[in-house]
Amino acid sequence: MKNAAQKTALTVTAASLLPLVALTPAVANTHDATAKTTAPAQPVPPAVMSTVGGPRLGKAGTQVSLGAGAPVLPKDVTGRSWIVADAESGEVLASHNAHWRLPPASTLKMLFADTLLTKIPKTATHKVTAADLAGVGPGSSLVGVKEEHAYTANDLWLGVFLRSGNDAVHVLSAMNGGIDKTIEDMQAQAEELQALDTQVVSPDGYDAAGQVSSAYDLTLIARSGMQKKDFREYAATVRADFPGSMSGATREKFEIQNTNRLLTGDAGIPPYKGIAGVKNGNTTHAGATFTGVAERDGKVLLVTVMNPSSDEDQAVYKEAGRLLDWGFAAAGKVTPVGELVPPRSAETQGGGGAGEAKSGPETKAVAAAKEESSGGMGIALALVGGVLVLLAAAVFVVNRRWPTQRS
Repeated sequence: MKNAAQKTALTVTAASLLPLVALTPAVANTHDATAKTTAPAQPVPPAVMSTVGGPRLGKAGTQVSLGAGAPVLPKDVTGRSWIVADAESGEVLASHNAHWRLPPASTLKMLFADTLLTKIPKTATHKVTAADLAGVGPGSSLVGVKEEHAYTANDLWLGVFLRSGNDAVHVLSAMNGGIDKTIEDMQAQAEELQALDTQVVSPDGYDAAGQVSSAYDLTLIARSGMQKKDFREYAATVRADFPGSMSGATREKFEIQNTNRLLTGDAGIPPYKGIAGVKNGNTTHAGATFTGVAERDGKVLLVTVMNPSSDEDQAVYKEAGRLLDWGFAAAGKVTPVGELVPPRSAETQGGGGAGEAKSGPETKAVAAAKEESSGGMGIALALVGGVLVLLAAAVFVVNRRWPTQRS
């Protein structure tokens, strides 16, 4: 136990450091019973940001143009950057610092999947080596991939989408020719999508110097991914069995559940009606990030929220839900502040210019919910066609079952 002199010296030393602590945003402010609580200083968005999708999207702050009968934006949204967009037309209904380049955390796995899903057959099998897992960062989210065990690409994709497994990402990257090639492929795909705020350093979204994306880019990436059947199905999967260890000649299995709380309903968050994915993330530098897609009454919306400052539990999901609620209520009552641009190849073949996300004949989404004998609820969700110029005739169908109560 320290004596009185030691305690006094420590107290004086601590007091002398308080000015430095106040200047360090990462450290909580110190206050006594009579002092006012001061919120930590928040970073300021850059004065100049990209204007891909329209000039207003390059402006700092909230961008919205309310029309007659449009509800005001929810006040309790604290994300540093967010966006609400119509997945069908590409219209951006509202945004806040849409092009602010921020660490993306595991939402970057959407780009990983959008890039590699068509490159690796689902039935392809790979036996994991120590080298495959050597670069997985400390503290990474893991699905439980084991060395010297074989997995199909389908197994690994379930690990990526449901458990955000960085180990699964690294093994799939090995199947794609290695981490460096995968990063190169992802960067090329980002540029093809005109997700120009995105810089890939680590394919799993693990914090890395220089790795950034934006709410606008993540929304573009999610929109592209949802064009792909496998992407949609993985993103909408609530739970699945994952291969475990060998027990003699038998392969054990264990259940994994999707960590997207708006999809599964968990940690005090109810399932969001009409949700169909897509990806959440959380790291030290990125904070909490989330991109989701949902459908109601024939309208499909995309929302991205990055790094809420609120101390509300599960804030990123609650804020995303509030923005989705607002978007469904405001649809048709606001003037778009920008648009989600088509891929470069779509522009070339479809004749659209930058910032022109024109779509062909629209196919209305249809949703039906029914009570199941198990007590759960199933949703058949048809996402909208005509999202991209090249895929104007596409119709998205996502069949998903709400999680059921287990005895």
